[in-house]
Amino acid sequence: MSETSQKRALKAYRNRLGQRGMARFEVLGLDADRELIRSLAKRLAETGSDATRLRATVNRNIAGAPPKKGGILAALRRSPLVGAEWEVTRPVTKGRKVNL
Repeated sequence: MSETSQKRALKAYRNRLGQRGMARFEVLGLDADRELIRSLAKRLAETGSDATRLRATVNRNIAGAPPKKGGILAALRRSPLVGAEWEVTRPVTKGRKVNL
């Protein structure tokens, strides 16, 4: 039994999507969220740092897990000033008098 042209076209379309690492799927949601979900899906389908950042943000918010500890320390260690032997001094001053 031969396939109809519509089924062959759909199969070819899904194969092309698969080669690009993409898949077509259906989700259920509120009608009011339709455009939000579509725009989110379009942004996630893009390649680049914006899509990566958005994906990480959505994953973090959905997972509900607290952020990893040590993020500030890791950022400071990546600073261009690491190893610059920058001496930071602060003058010692006498405290002010407090009237009670």
